Amino acid sequence: MRRFIAGCVLLSLSTTLLADSPRHHKPVRHVERSSHVQLGQRPFFLVDDMVESPLKQKLQQCAQRGHYTPRDFSIGHRGAAMQFPEHTMESYVAAARMGAGIIECDVTFTKDKELVCRHAQNDLHTTTNILATPLASKCTQPFVAATFDANGNLLTPASAECRTSDITLAEFKTLRGKMDAFNPRARTVAEFLGGTANWRTDLYSGPTSGTLMTHKESIELFKRLGVKMTPELKSASVDMPFDGFTQEAYAQKMIDEYKRAGVHPTRVWAQSFDLRDLQYWVRYEPTFGRQAVYLDDANTVADLPTKADLMNYKSEGINIVAPPIFALLSTDNSGQIVPSQYARNARAAGLDIITWTLERSGLLADGNNGFYYQTFDSAIKTEGDMLRVLDVLARDVGVIGVFSDWPATTTFYANCANRR
Repeated sequence: MRRFIAGCVLLSLSTTLLADSPRHHKPVRHVERSSHVQLGQRPFFLVDDMVESPLKQKLQQCAQRGHYTPRDFSIGHRGAAMQFPEHTMESYVAAARMGAGIIECDVTFTKDKELVCRHAQNDLHTTTNILATPLASKCTQPFVAATFDANGNLLTPASAECRTSDITLAEFKTLRGKMDAFNPRARTVAEFLGGTANWRTDLYSGPTSGTLMTHKESIELFKRLGVKMTPELKSASVDMPFDGFTQEAYAQKMIDEYKRAGVHPTRVWAQSFDLRDLQYWVRYEPTFGRQAVYLDDANTVADLPTKADLMNYKSEGINIVAPPIFALLSTDNSGQIVPSQYARNARAAGLDIITWTLERSGLLADGNNGFYYQTFDSAIKTEGDMLRVLDVLARDVGVIGVFSDWPATTTFYANCANRR
């Protein structure tokens, strides 16, 4: 990570980075490597909220340290997306300042086949202001207002679909990022662009923030911040090949941008949910393929790969798997959080494990934490239990990294538990 001096955090990165950006895109300058990070209050709030235990005592002692360093265990999921618009320069900088040793750019492409950082090719209508700009007319599906019956009951939710492949790179760079959300009851575009969850915030989504980035720009920013990189090659919403752009060319183009930027393969964890992408990298870019990450898209335990599947991944040259948190944890007869069968199978297959995503489930104490906690939600009673989850993932499952929407939490734990 790098420290921002002279009181200027987001003033100018360099004359080469974002030089052709619109006025509201604020480059960063005066960055230098720092040996400490800024955690803020949240990790300490979580420690205070834990029930009494040896782990709480250990973390309380660690909380007195006052000096924390960046850790690769702490991975910025789309940056610091709990409070900053995802995949924006501001979100990435916030993640680095919180000590994320690795930061993610989800990679998709524009109409002119340039790579940009977006979580999905078809999410511009919920993650940017495109519907409030003239580019709305180019969207795959323009805004359609919600409809209601005579009693005000919702009949059809508001909808839209805007893809990066609908617009050129130059047009993409005129947009501004916002929190990923929409209002299904919207009658107007202005209403549709709302809907931010009450445990997130729009404080950092103003008209002079939300700077969108190309993949190449993210690489240069991450180099200056001193962080490592984990790009995810996203599935296209358009049919491939797209105007002659094949899936293989797409996978190669992403790697080529690291090579041209002089980034060593050991600083890059290329990811994909598509096994074919992993197979391509292992075969044609083996130095990058060696630590490529196969993401698991299971929605329930029944969807998870078997032990034989995991062993097959390893035999194909895949060394790292990344399932969602629920896949790795369960509860025992006493109600304690323990490693799952999948976790034991993955380790037995010789695979390293990364998992996703912490700080993405809102308030935990309500006992209804959905997707990420589905296999052990009965053991979650307080917000502080998030640190128990981290401890089991690190100590008992042996994960090498955890994606988080608020990396200060994972950075704090990694420092206290001596995780690299």
